[in-house]
Amino acid sequence: MIKFLLKGILRDKSRSLLPVVVVSLGVFLTVFMSGWMKGVFGDMIDMNANYTMGHVKVMTRAYADNEAQIPNDLALLEVSELINQLSADYPDMEWVRRIQFGGLLDVPDKNGETRAQGPAAGRAVDLLSPDSKEAERLNIPKSIVKGQMPQSPGEVLISDEFAERFDVNIGDEISILGSTMYGSMVVPTFKVAGTLNFGMAMLDRGAIIMDITDAEMAFDMTDAAGEVLGYFKSGLYDDEQALIVRDAFNQKHSDTDDEFAPIMQRLRDEPSLKQYLNMADNMSAMMVMIFVIAMSIVLWNTGLLGGLRRYTEYGVRLALGEEKSHIFRTIIYEAMIIGSIGSIVGSIFGIAVSYYLQENGIDFSALMENVTMMMPTVYRAKVTPELFYIGFIPGLLAMTLGNALAGYAIYKRKTAQLFKELEV
Repeated sequence: MIKFLLKGILRDKSRSLLPVVVVSLGVFLTVFMSGWMKGVFGDMIDMNANYTMGHVKVMTRAYADNEAQIPNDLALLEVSELINQLSADYPDMEWVRRIQFGGLLDVPDKNGETRAQGPAAGRAVDLLSPDSKEAERLNIPKSIVKGQMPQSPGEVLISDEFAERFDVNIGDEISILGSTMYGSMVVPTFKVAGTLNFGMAMLDRGAIIMDITDAEMAFDMTDAAGEVLGYFKSGLYDDEQALIVRDAFNQKHSDTDDEFAPIMQRLRDEPSLKQYLNMADNMSAMMVMIFVIAMSIVLWNTGLLGGLRRYTEYGVRLALGEEKSHIFRTIIYEAMIIGSIGSIVGSIFGIAVSYYLQENGIDFSALMENVTMMMPTVYRAKVTPELFYIGFIPGLLAMTLGNALAGYAIYKRKTAQLFKELEV
């Protein structure tokens, strides 16, 4: 019977073309929007994880309470011992130390006098260790505009925007007016190895990147760090596993009132990121539900129009003794076949467009010049295994539901009315 129905669908274009087009369009939108949202939210989450939060983050309790102020006077001490313990307790994670700092970048003239100054937001990461992944994690090599990566202690990278504004060249010396973790004022001097542009206004307005050992010496933070970040070695954020790690660590360090005792947070604990993660988790389900309802209404109307056109056909089949339930089942089978065809076509186009945007993306940098949140300027879709089947949910369900609602009219046919119709 399936073969017979398939021939009817392929030969009678007026019966199948419009439903296939509607289903294909709905499935395409479902698949594309799912891939787009996964990519957008995934990029935002990965960016915040790589630059600020990690998959989990360890700080002192006092530092966590004042995190927005970057209080290095409340930093973690004996960090090497802490990282060794974390690596032993959680071997599936990679642990790195970071120091964030603020200050004024001072550009001297040829006489050593101040020529220009500007605010700086700095990050100290492990750039010089041969096995460090920090440079790639922060996308530093691809962000360099001029110059090169620091090759030795005392070399730093600065924002290309800052370098252009104050005419700073590669090899020039700059100073940072800042303070140590003990509150003393310091003015360390560094050599500019290169300039970079992350493509994010929040990072590019006065960024300076240096090696962690230079920051330790400059800010009197030997074996100290403002934050210790943990990343799953798989590279993917696992919220459930991060929750287990966080709870186990905090329980282990809960028997103290010391404000300098370490505390761990996971990526979802950051308020704004929690909202994004929840939206990313629920977006696909919401879109499927919306498209199922919308397409069901459209296909219901399409089914009713098709039913009116085939009104005589159903009457003849009933007059020949075919049961109403059998006719209804054939309508459902037809709907499933049409839904499958539309789902396959829509999924192919949706995945193709998602893959194109995954490789190329869309640049929104012109619209985000004044954005203060850490957000990417190039948004990309993401092709995931979910895209290969998610379109079949609205495609099959909506088509079947629409035809089932339309086909219910068969059960309302009266035998007496049927013979009157046939006499005519």
